[in-house]
Amino acid sequence: MTENAVSISNLNKTYKASGKNTSPKVALTDVSLDVPKGSIFGLLGPNGAGKSTIINIMAGLVMKSSGSVHIWGMDIDKEERNAKRAIGIVPQEINYDPFFSPRKTLELQAGLYGVPSGERRTMEILETVGLADKADAYTRSLSGGMRRRLMVAKAMVHSPPILVLDEPSAGVDVELRKQLWANVRALNKKGVTIMLTTHYLEEAEELCDQIAIINHGKVVLSEDKETLLGRIEGKEIRFRLDRPMDNVAAVLPGYVAETAGQRSVIVRYNPSETEVGAIIAAIQAAGYGIVDISTTDSDLEDVFLQLTKG
Repeated sequence: MTENAVSISNLNKTYKASGKNTSPKVALTDVSLDVPKGSIFGLLGPNGAGKSTIINIMAGLVMKSSGSVHIWGMDIDKEERNAKRAIGIVPQEINYDPFFSPRKTLELQAGLYGVPSGERRTMEILETVGLADKADAYTRSLSGGMRRRLMVAKAMVHSPPILVLDEPSAGVDVELRKQLWANVRALNKKGVTIMLTTHYLEEAEELCDQIAIINHGKVVLSEDKETLLGRIEGKEIRFRLDRPMDNVAAVLPGYVAETAGQRSVIVRYNPSETEVGAIIAAIQAAGYGIVDISTTDSDLEDVFLQLTKG
């Protein structure tokens, strides 16, 4: 068996012109991605970058122009039915029947997937997403966050090994977003591979092991989160010294440095070009003692903006 839950190779999609005065729209260009089994994989990109097109092709809602997509080792062209059963899709839009209860909603969804009555895990799934106590309530009485969790539950009725979440916390307040994150982690610990798209960079940084950034229909980069964060340009480090530094430029020539308060110095540098040890050595060589060091860690938003600008 392949080690990847999803393998996408040289995927292209061009939408036909919608009218006489319009031209074909290129949505994806040679997109290649590998989503490791058991990972939480983040797909990031600006609006219109092609994220939803990729998900819709995986779900069988959009026909690709060329390329290949394998889901749990199955080619979506040759084993379409089995490939679809290997994924559960949680769309960005919340859709539900207001007169159904969560229990009835999941039972109906399981029936549509052909899951026999004796093999359905309705209450287990509701427990997993924190809706067991609302199993028989009308869905219309649920809060927005609960309805979104119900959408996750619907995608799980056929026990897919891969769960795809399209903007899972869109329109959800901070507290409910944290609850959703907890649900995602719990599912992942049970062995479910999670693939999510999000505009909340904090969400991707908090949850994901692997991250791909797509822009203008092309993959800009795809790698593990820590390596990605290491790409940040322009990190900041603060030194608190044993006494004021009189001439920063003389002590740290060639560095972008400034004093901050009486005994602190801030140095801005590019980690890929400069070692922190060299900065420390220069300060100590000038006779200053370093009392404390603090850094401003790079975050995903900085990397994202650098890679998608232009």
